[in-house]
Amino acid sequence: MTHRIKTLLIVSLLFTCLPISAGELLRVKPEAVGLDSAKLEKVDKVVNGLIAANRLAGATVIILRNAKVAYFEAFGQMDREKKKPMKKDTIFRIYSMSKAITTVAAMMLWEEKKFGLDDPLSKHLPEYRDPKVWTEKGEVPARREATIRDLMRHTAGMVYGHSGNTPVHKATEKACGFKKGFPRNSLAAVSKKLGSVPLLFHPGDDWVYGISIDVLGRLVEVKGGMPFDKFLEERIFRPLDMKDTGFFVPASKIDRFAANYTTDGKGKLTLLDDPRKSPYLQNPAFLSGGGGLVSTTRDYARFLQLIADGGQLQKTRLLKKKTVALMLRNHVPPKTMPIAFGEQERHGVGFGLGFSIRTARSDWDSVGRLGEYGWGGAASTHYWTSPKDKLVVVTMEQTMPYDFMLEFALKGVIYDAIIK
Repeated sequence: MTHRIKTLLIVSLLFTCLPISAGELLRVKPEAVGLDSAKLEKVDKVVNGLIAANRLAGATVIILRNAKVAYFEAFGQMDREKKKPMKKDTIFRIYSMSKAITTVAAMMLWEEKKFGLDDPLSKHLPEYRDPKVWTEKGEVPARREATIRDLMRHTAGMVYGHSGNTPVHKATEKACGFKKGFPRNSLAAVSKKLGSVPLLFHPGDDWVYGISIDVLGRLVEVKGGMPFDKFLEERIFRPLDMKDTGFFVPASKIDRFAANYTTDGKGKLTLLDDPRKSPYLQNPAFLSGGGGLVSTTRDYARFLQLIADGGQLQKTRLLKKKTVALMLRNHVPPKTMPIAFGEQERHGVGFGLGFSIRTARSDWDSVGRLGEYGWGGAASTHYWTSPKDKLVVVTMEQTMPYDFMLEFALKGVIYDAIIK
């Protein structure tokens, strides 16, 4: 065998071993996928109007239909202090939009029979054995352990420390060991401490938004046999060519990282996180599967198209169709509905495995379609998918506290643009 043939064989084997990533999604005119261009121009008007009213600094909006990009625009500024225009490849803090990615990672391991959805949590993470439930009369033994399904659908009784004043919230905050808004300890260390924190209610009895998806991230780490960030990179981000998604912004990409702002809701924006001094510029000790990722509009749209196409993006398959169908069913028991954030009740909305699920029409998000699924992030990033319409939408901005303003302002406009 000649040296040239040997070299070609070695190169061929190397490429065979590398994960194959999906190609770019095709950009088409709106009419090619049954959308009205003239009506979509209203999207520009709505977003520019909100920027002019100082309700947000800038935003990006992408609309996919039939797995093709029909609309993708950037508006306003990504950094007002530096007068930097928003761009399509701007990097955003996506906070709780991380949850769907973490749940997909877990479901990949579920397909590999690494755990069962109704396994008690302590079977895989021993620190959660013998859980207690807080009551006003003191702690009592939980009637049962939280399951993996409970983690994914937010019925485990685990809270976010900042979201209340009960002893459960205070103990959760202490266990996380926050410093500058981030837990300063590793995912493994935080999980071990959370195991001794009492639950807000008996698992399965109610719904509460909390830190359970971070615990799910620890499960992925343990059952996947590698650090959580490495698992996401090797098993999801690289195959899907999500090249700008991760737990921190590397030095080479700082120029594309957006500033984060607080709003008073009346037209005053104040810089909250300077992209040149942000904690996101360093790889964190705590790899938060519930809210720690940064990403771009393009990357997240690719992830959502994978879900919309039943676990496959072009030729890259991560999940089986029946697994995705299972994830997109409502798993929240009727007795726990409607799901609520404090006093805000979201009627007609349940929760699947990683996504909110529209189960009925109601006054909450009145233009939402049955079967629609989605979620958002703390800096007012949003996404929703309508399976019936084969429609995927992502809106990105960086404004806190969380607000549905942009999603609600655009959803009716976008649905109205559907012509067939």
